Amino acid sequence: MDFDLPPDLVAYLAELDAFIEAEIRPLERENDNVRFFDHRREWARTDWERGGLPRREWEELLREAKRRADRAGHYRFALPREYGGRDGSNLWMAVIREHLAAKGLGLHNDLQNEHSIVGNHPFVLMFRDFGTPEQKEEFIWGMLEGRRILAFGLTEPNHGSDATHMETRAVPEVRGGVAGWRIDGEKMWTTGMHVATHCAVFARTSGAPGDATGITCFLVPTDTPGVRIEEYLWTFNMPTDHPRVSFTDVWVPESAVFGPVGGGLALAQHFVHENRIRQAASSLGAAVYCIEESVKYARTRRSFGRPLSDNQAIQFPLVELHTQCEMLRQLIRKTAWEMDRMTKPEVERKLSDKVSMCNYWANRLVCEAADRAMQVHGGLGYSRHKPFEHIYRHHRRYRITEGSEEIQMRKVAAWLFGYAGPRREELRAELRQAAE
Repeated sequence: MDFDLPPDLVAYLAELDAFIEAEIRPLERENDNVRFFDHRREWARTDWERGGLPRREWEELLREAKRRADRAGHYRFALPREYGGRDGSNLWMAVIREHLAAKGLGLHNDLQNEHSIVGNHPFVLMFRDFGTPEQKEEFIWGMLEGRRILAFGLTEPNHGSDATHMETRAVPEVRGGVAGWRIDGEKMWTTGMHVATHCAVFARTSGAPGDATGITCFLVPTDTPGVRIEEYLWTFNMPTDHPRVSFTDVWVPESAVFGPVGGGLALAQHFVHENRIRQAASSLGAAVYCIEESVKYARTRRSFGRPLSDNQAIQFPLVELHTQCEMLRQLIRKTAWEMDRMTKPEVERKLSDKVSMCNYWANRLVCEAADRAMQVHGGLGYSRHKPFEHIYRHHRRYRITEGSEEIQMRKVAAWLFGYAGPRREELRAELRQAAE
């Protein structure tokens, strides 16, 4: 077994670092753009007069950073070459995302907005694998060129992790001689609706509540009559772009159906493993940043005439976190490496539990690391002169989104106890044998 990073990956990390210093850092410093990263002025990101939405100047700065990264060939790195990418693997993306997050917050990588110079493009792959030829032409290139922006309408006010009990309904209906569907319902946490051109709305079209089948995805233009943003939900880490959206007598033609009728949940699950492993790597990188900053501070801060780092009460908690980071890094990279050797269906059948382990543990770890960094830095750590409170507030959400940690632990338990996964038949056979 060889645990060395490939030389070309190491070289690419250096290429990214050089690009950040040449293109992104200067952009971050010009025109007082640093205000968006000065946590004493965190209000700079939030337009309180528009319901707490991101300020337009902030979002335009993020778009400019992405444009520069795209021109340099980095932004589409993970996409297939046919879409201007470099066929970036899960392993490479895991290493890159950890590397960028470990550099600290900045315009190169600010995951409060799912922003990075090396982008994640789950919708592109969804359209590649599920879209009609017309949908691929409109949305893949439309998204990459900024003409199409999609929101994701799955979660509902009364139904979070269990989408199979959603109450949104779609029924066939002909209007003006054109066959289509009428949609009625409500969605929550429909991120990005303030700028979206379309919302991917999941609605039950057949079956009973609790059925995994019978749910269909529709591409609904956001200016369709009956689509209404009811409120923006303010969060632990502002600004917010997460509204509750109602759909009342919303009609779309048959061409709006995305993927198989009744098979919409396959779309919702399509990119979950790639998202979770990359997000785990980002949380790991942020945890490493918190630990390293704490070590630097403890070595220079003097207390009672001695360096703070002399105290085992400072050393040991950081040692525990450092050890967990080392172990988690190996699990993330091994899991990503295995993912690269499987098809998506194989990952779901054989590796889903490992992906969940990486994700829920990394999200918990970064919160512990940020909290410990605040403690080591004392009052300064609690203040907004340091980024730790911001890191905590941001990453705390990942213990709920992308599948709550309880849902992911439930997945691991199902694999461990044989209710699902590769051990299912083996453990069933053992139970039959014991019963005999």
